Amino acid sequence: MYCAIYRSKKKEGTYLYLAEKDKFDDVPEALMNSFGQPEFAMMIDLDKREKLAVVNITKVKQSLQEEGFFVQLPPPPDVALQAIRNRNEKL
Repeated sequence: MYCAIYRSKKKEGTYLYLAEKDKFDDVPEALMNSFGQPEFAMMIDLDKREKLAVVNITKVKQSLQEEGFFVQLPPPPDVALQAIRNRNEKL
């Protein structure tokens, strides 16, 4: 199963996986507005991979089959790092 991956220019670390390259028909309009203009990143063959770097490959495949797309959000910030940021904002 091949999929096309696009990066968001608006939201760093956010990626959109599509079942077919340049076929955004299944992606909700609100998501596309939030995502911004997609920038093509790469094509990958999910059947030749056992895992992906950040997301669960099984969830990606399932979402592509059921919905035609999958959104990868950036990982949440480290709790300790967030505590430092919060403290610095108060200074």
